[in-house]
Amino acid sequence: MLSQVYCSGSQPFRQRLLPWVQSTALSRSHRVQPSAIRHVRSWSNIPFITVPLSRTHGKSFAHRSELKHAKRIVVKLGSAVVTRGDECGLALGRLASIVEQVSVLQNQGREMMLVTSGAVAFGKQRLRHEILLSQSVRQALHSGQNQLKEMAIPVLEARACAAAGQSGLMALYEAMFTQYSICAAQILVTNLDFHDEQKRRNLNGTLHELLRMNIVPIVNTNDAVVPPAEPNSDLQGVISVKDNDSLAARLAVEMKTDLLIVLSDVEGLFDSPPGSDDAKLIDIFYPGDQQSVTFGTKSRVGMGGMEAKVKAALWALQGGTSVVIANGTHPKVSGHVITDIVEGKKVGTFFSEVKPAGPTVEQQGEMARSGGRMLATLEPEQRAEIIHHLADLLTDQRDEILLANKKDLEEAEGRLAAPLLKRLSLSTSKLNSLAIGLRQIAASSQDSVGRVLRRTRIAKNLELEQVAVPIGVLLVIFESRPDCLPQVAALAIASGNGLLLKGGKEATHSNRILHLLAQEALSIHGVKEAIQLVNTREEVEDLCRLDKMIDLIIPRGSSQLVRDIQKAAKGIPVMGHSEGICHMYVDSEASVDKVTRLVRDSKCEYPAACNALETLLIHRDLLRTPLFDQIIDMLRVEQVKIHAGPKFASYLTFSPSEVKSLRTEYGDLELCIEVVDSVQEAIDHIHKYGSSHTDVIVTENEKTAEFFLQHVDSACVFWNASTRFSDGYRFGLGAEVGISTSRIHARGPVGLEGLLTTKWLLRGQDHVVSDFSEHGSLKYLHENLPVPQRNTN
Repeated sequence: MLSQVYCSGSQPFRQRLLPWVQSTALSRSHRVQPSAIRHVRSWSNIPFITVPLSRTHGKSFAHRSELKHAKRIVVKLGSAVVTRGDECGLALGRLASIVEQVSVLQNQGREMMLVTSGAVAFGKQRLRHEILLSQSVRQALHSGQNQLKEMAIPVLEARACAAAGQSGLMALYEAMFTQYSICAAQILVTNLDFHDEQKRRNLNGTLHELLRMNIVPIVNTNDAVVPPAEPNSDLQGVISVKDNDSLAARLAVEMKTDLLIVLSDVEGLFDSPPGSDDAKLIDIFYPGDQQSVTFGTKSRVGMGGMEAKVKAALWALQGGTSVVIANGTHPKVSGHVITDIVEGKKVGTFFSEVKPAGPTVEQQGEMARSGGRMLATLEPEQRAEIIHHLADLLTDQRDEILLANKKDLEEAEGRLAAPLLKRLSLSTSKLNSLAIGLRQIAASSQDSVGRVLRRTRIAKNLELEQVAVPIGVLLVIFESRPDCLPQVAALAIASGNGLLLKGGKEATHSNRILHLLAQEALSIHGVKEAIQLVNTREEVEDLCRLDKMIDLIIPRGSSQLVRDIQKAAKGIPVMGHSEGICHMYVDSEASVDKVTRLVRDSKCEYPAACNALETLLIHRDLLRTPLFDQIIDMLRVEQVKIHAGPKFASYLTFSPSEVKSLRTEYGDLELCIEVVDSVQEAIDHIHKYGSSHTDVIVTENEKTAEFFLQHVDSACVFWNASTRFSDGYRFGLGAEVGISTSRIHARGPVGLEGLLTTKWLLRGQDHVVSDFSEHGSLKYLHENLPVPQRNTN
C-alpha cells in the first residue's frame, strides 16, 4: 500500500505517540476530551467506486449560519496558497497563519484534517540549491568565477521534486503545530488506495485512529510515484484523484466530514472572468448553476483549475459535505479566512443544495438601486401620492397589522425585557400617529429632490446650479420597533432613495405586512422594487461589507448594535449615535413647578427611548431644599431607581447605590443624580460623560440659559423643555430615520433633508477652459443668480 503515515523523529510512530498522549492528558484538562465529544461514524461496506457514500446524519448544511456547527472539517490548501510567488519555496508566513487557525478550531473540539500541496515547490527549492552548489563548484574548478553568472538551471522533474520535498514539508508542519501543543501526522495516498477495498479500509482505520487521538492528519497525493491521471476516469459516479482538489473531495466524502474548505488564489466563483469590469463574486453556488459560469485558466501553479475545484466541490456536496471555496492568499483576510468561514461569515463561495425562494441580498441591493433611480425621476406630486397612499393603508389595514404584531408579541413573551416589548408593541394610536407623520412627510416632499440650492453665472451663457439629489441606497437596520419601517420607507420615498431594510427577528410578522403595504403603495407608480426587506439569513456584519451597493447605513437600535455596525462598516458611512446619555441640569434659579414636570416626562414617559433622561445634575444650593425633596418624592412614586454620583454620595449619610459609571445609558426606570457647583461645571460634566445627544437646562435666568445653549456641544440643547422633544415628528419633520450625533452632513433628528446630497449642473455653449486663460477671450463673472422657488401648495 502506498499510503504512509509520518511523524518526525526516529522512534516508531506509536511508541512516540503514547508518551505524548499520556504527558499531555493532564496539561490539556481544560480542553474537551476527544472521547467525550467525538464518535467514530461507521463505514459502509459498499465499494467506494460505485456511488458517493451517504451520511447517516443527513444532508449538507443549507445555510452559512449553520457552518458553526461543523465538527469534522477538511481544509484543502492549493499550490498557490502554500507556495511563494516565484513558485520555488513555501510562503512561510501564510502557512503559519493557516496552522494557527486550524489549531484554534482543533482546540475547540473539532476534528481538523489538511490536504496540502507544496511538496513539489519545497523540493524544487532544495534541488535548485543543490544543483547551483554543484555547478558552482564544478565551474569554479574548470572555468573560473566569471562563468558563474551564466549558469542555467535545468528543468526539474516534478516527481523528483516531490520526493525531495515531502520530508521537509512535513517537518515544517510538525514544527508549527507543536507551537500549539498539537501533533500532526502525514498520510500519502494515490488513486489506487481508494479503489482497493483493503487499502481503503486501512486508510479509513488510520484516519479515524488519528482523529480519535486528537491528531491532525495532513494528507497529500504521493507525487513521487503517482501515475498520470486517466482521462474521463471519473464519469461513473466517482471522482478520480487527479489533483489535490479531487483528493480533498474524496477524502471529505469518505470521512463523512461536515465541511470542506478549498483555499486557492481567487476569492471564489465569479459570474465572469475575475478581474473583468462586470465580474461579481457568487456568494452561493447551487448544483446546476455551472452552466452560467465561464471557467478560466488554472492557477499559476498546481494541477487543478477552478473547473476542477467546482467539479470536486459538487461531488463532495452530493456526498453530504458542505463546501466553501475562498481566497487563502489575500494578505488582509488570509489570517482569519478559515475561522471566518466556520463562523458563518460571508467569505468566498458557499455551495448549497437549498436554493432560497427569494432574491439574494445582492440582487435586492441592485433592485433597490434601480428602483430608487426610477423613484427619483418621478414628479414630487407622484412621490407625495405614494406616501399618502401608504398612510391610508396603515389605518385601513389596521386589524391585519395589529394581528401580525400580536403574533410577534406572543413569540417574544419571556424572551425580551419589558422596555423592548414596549418598543415592539403596536397600537391603534401608534398607527394613527404614524399616518399623521407620513402625511407631514408627503407635504414636505414637494420641495426636496431637484430643489435648486444655488445658481451662479460663471460666464456669458455658462450657468451653474447646485441641486438636491438622493444619496442613493440606504441600509436601515432596526431592532424591535416595527413602527420604524413605515417612517423610514416614507422618508426614503420622499427623498428618492432606494432602501434596504433589515429588521429584528422579534418583529418578523409585523415587518412583513408593513413592507407589503409599502410595496403596494409604491406600485401605483411602478416603483415597487425601490424598497426591499432583507429576509435572508444575512448577518449584519455581512451586510456592512456591501460597499458597492450601499451608500449610507442608518442603525436604529441598542447602543451595542450601533457600535457593532460602526466597527463593521469600514467602507460605508454610518449615520447615528451609539448612546443616548441625555442630561438635565437643574439650576439654582429653577422653577419649583417646572422641575418635577420636566424630570418626570424626560425620565418616566418612555424610559427605553434614546432621548430619555439618564443623568440629573442638580446645583449644590438646591440640596436639602423643598424642591430637591419634591424631585426625590416624585422619582420614588414613579419607582425610579436612583444611582448616586460620587459628589452626591458624599453629601449623604445613607446614600443610594453609588453609580458604577457616570457614562451609562440605562434605558429603564433608573437615573443617576450628581451635584455640581455651577453651570460651567454642569457643562464640563456633560462634555466629559455625555454622548452629544440631547441636554437640557432648567432655569428662570435667561442669561444662564443662553450661556448653556451656546456652550453645550450637543446635537440638541433645550431650555425648560423635556429631553423627549428630541424627535423628528415633534420637530415637525414628519418622522426621522434616526438621531445623529456626528458632525458631518446631518445632526440631531434626521428627517427628509438629511437624506439628500447635492450635485452640480453646468449648462454651457461650447465653452472651454482655454478661453478663460490670460490671453483668452472670456472672463469669469461668478454672479449669484436668484434661486427659483417651487410652488408647494
